[in-house]
Amino acid sequence: MSKLFEGSDGKLRCGWCAATPDYISYHDNEWGFPVQDDQRLFEKICLEGFQSGLSWRTILAKRENFRKAFKKFDFNKVARFTENDVEGLLQDAGIIRHRGKIEATVNNAQRAKEMIKVEGSLAAYFWSYEPNHETRDISVVVSTSAESLAISRDLKKRGWRFVGPTTIYAFMQAMGLVNDHAEGCASRAKAIRAREAFKKPI
Repeated sequence: MSKLFEGSDGKLRCGWCAATPDYISYHDNEWGFPVQDDQRLFEKICLEGFQSGLSWRTILAKRENFRKAFKKFDFNKVARFTENDVEGLLQDAGIIRHRGKIEATVNNAQRAKEMIKVEGSLAAYFWSYEPNHETRDISVVVSTSAESLAISRDLKKRGWRFVGPTTIYAFMQAMGLVNDHAEGCASRAKAIRAREAFKKPI
């Protein structure tokens, strides 16, 4: 896929936006912009897990349904889901009805609560793995990184599920830990400015 795509408004965007008009707003307003809100971070890592084996277009189209089903991804609430809740979600046609992924989301909510007790916040944990941007070559398209491999290994040790290195790298891209907007993309400079104004959580 071309690294750049010209939209109907004449703006150049990352080439993956050509796949569907649904991607435009997500790309322009969310993807690659730094996030430190724990609930949003939890939502995204769960949705990336649901995406495994599917396209992001499928997940994005169902995102509001996921939010309703999982209490807006409030991990304190999701952590209390029971087997009855899981069975109910398996009947919800508005989401991806995959038992393993649904159970992983409940499990990961419990693990998120444990992590906050140790690390202070999910944001503090994930941003501690922010890579050195000065040494990154964005002309090379990758699906994993040393940092995503490290996070994946550590999360698995902590009991998280559906957190492979490719899933984690996609999460890092989306949440702004890396800025993978292509050179020439109208949002790249915007993401850089957002990063400069961002106060890294500790």
